[in-house]
Amino acid sequence: MKKAVLMTMKNDQVLALYRMMQLIRQTEEQIARYCQRGLVHGPCHTCVGQEAIATGVCANLGIEDVIFSTHRGHGHALAKGLATEKLIAEILGHESGVSGGRGGSMHLFAPEIGLMGTSGIVGPGILQACGGGYSFKILGEENVAVAFFGDGAVTNAAFHEGLNMAGIWNLPVIFVCENNKFATEVPFEYASAVSDVGRRAANYGLPGFEIDGNDVVAVFETVREAVTRARAGGGAALVECKTYRTRAHAEGMGDFTYRSRDDVDEWKQRCPIARLRRALLSGQLAADDEVQNREWEVEQIERQLDKIDSEVAQQLLAACRSAEFSCFPDTSTVTHHVYAASRDDSVSAACCLLPVGPVKTFTSATLEALDQAMAENPGIFVMGEGVGVRGGNFGTTAGLYDKYGADRLCDTPICERGFVGLGCGAAMTGTRPVIDFMYVDFINDAFGEIVNQIAKMQYLSSGRLKMPILLRGCVGIGQSAAAHHSGLPHSIYTHIPGLRVVIPSTPYDAKGLMAHALRCSDPVLFLEHRQLIATKGPVPEEHYDIPFGRAQVVREGTDVTVVAISLMVQRALDAAEQLAFEDVSVEIVDPRTVSPLDVDSILRSVEKTRRLVVVDEAFGPCSVASEIAAQVCDAGFHDLEAPIKRLNGAFTPPPYSPVLEQVVVPQVDEVKNSIRNLLVE
Repeated sequence: MKKAVLMTMKNDQVLALYRMMQLIRQTEEQIARYCQRGLVHGPCHTCVGQEAIATGVCANLGIEDVIFSTHRGHGHALAKGLATEKLIAEILGHESGVSGGRGGSMHLFAPEIGLMGTSGIVGPGILQACGGGYSFKILGEENVAVAFFGDGAVTNAAFHEGLNMAGIWNLPVIFVCENNKFATEVPFEYASAVSDVGRRAANYGLPGFEIDGNDVVAVFETVREAVTRARAGGGAALVECKTYRTRAHAEGMGDFTYRSRDDVDEWKQRCPIARLRRALLSGQLAADDEVQNREWEVEQIERQLDKIDSEVAQQLLAACRSAEFSCFPDTSTVTHHVYAASRDDSVSAACCLLPVGPVKTFTSATLEALDQAMAENPGIFVMGEGVGVRGGNFGTTAGLYDKYGADRLCDTPICERGFVGLGCGAAMTGTRPVIDFMYVDFINDAFGEIVNQIAKMQYLSSGRLKMPILLRGCVGIGQSAAAHHSGLPHSIYTHIPGLRVVIPSTPYDAKGLMAHALRCSDPVLFLEHRQLIATKGPVPEEHYDIPFGRAQVVREGTDVTVVAISLMVQRALDAAEQLAFEDVSVEIVDPRTVSPLDVDSILRSVEKTRRLVVVDEAFGPCSVASEIAAQVCDAGFHDLEAPIKRLNGAFTPPPYSPVLEQVVVPQVDEVKNSIRNLLVE
């Protein structure tokens, strides 16, 4: 266990550490009293006994450095500079809280001071801190990112993936493990065959430290060494702080079924605040006899410490009064900040050029948009497997590596959760990541990072954090790719508030929507159908973007409206051409984005044709086709002269055999038959 060099600290530094630990302790004890009074409305996790870690770490950080914390994050927030009244107001659910009452105890956001969020999920902060480090690397800044996590996260894939990425990319990240011996109620010695954490750093080529987490000076000195090294370009470090929480896992939970009172009482004797006080009073921290005799005379020190205790108590009392008298949020604001309030969806349609120009493939059109955006914005970088020299599995980044280099065209290990989580942290800290999944099926390994983190960051931070991340991948059945390379999950992600879901059907649309996505402040899932990426069409060479939520009428008609998604647009066009010989006039609407969904354009078409068929390759239950049908029934029921028809793919995983594959996806004849059947009703 590493020993601190105590003599290097100045007296005012030590007193500042003591003051911060007292502030954290007294605030946490007051929060516990609020819980007992029923004023805290949800789960609340205190860090009593662990104050030395937040204090010692954050004392080494500036306002431009960033931290990513856990559900037990009150101490980290205070140590990073959060005003006490804002913390308490948030925990009380009040409008003046640091997250406007949206987050509560487990979700504290103050990016203006480098508090990038606390999370109720174990592990994501490790990956997000890597993203902060990657942003600093791309932007050429000397800041550092810190990830706080408990011993429970060490057994999570995020730990392995995060430390590995930090190691291979030499990121300025400090990983701080607060090993308090229990993950909820599971002992770490049970959950892990190796009882120490710090030594694991060697597996990732990083320096590791194992220190007494109740010794604030040891924490301060060790982290100072790691931070200095990271700022100088030396890369990441892992610091294990061995500590103990002396209150229950969460306020109100039972505490002595998995540990004993004697164990808790023993650790209370190792209280980091009392320990520092004893060290100061005994003269252990004096630099020499002269300093000890002049400045650190025992009675004077005791008066100083007592004064700090009293000042903190008065500060806390004032903060509590302010927080208690603040109001609950206005309920009309409950849906604010789900998406960015920006120009993203209010761009004039005049910015969209006519679909004329050189004939290009779908992939070359998106590549052109990406290249133009990367040339304009040095904060854009691409991550994925094979996106560098190789140029992407489908040529999505061909030629960009030579233009922009390895940092901006970054090949990744196979760790989808890892680099998606990194992308989240990067988007939070000033860059614009493009995450290339190759096949979108692989996105499912990162589902939690997308749904629990990326989609919710703007909301939980009351709009102070933007999430300009683009997630792209190949979708759809074809070429006998079978069950793990043929997914079409747009319905799943359309259900998630906070995400934009884009699914173009032409090269022209692909470039315009890609260009818009690369300027959007919201997270965008950009889905490219495998059967379309080689298709060709006219694409203007100059920049243009197509705003989200603007459907396109790709064929005018009067007898029936067909809303078709992605590849099904081409199938519907073929069907409409053939039905024209039967004097059937088909209008085809391509939504282009399914979140947001342009229901108004669909309703206008249905008002004209009086009939609707929705065609989507994805299977039917809980699908986008179902949503379109429901919305038209709700808002356009009286315009309909026949029931709405939905034509979906079979409710089955994608098969391998070509003959099976053929019958899973709606074909042109099926589209024609659906239209004919509807016309006779």
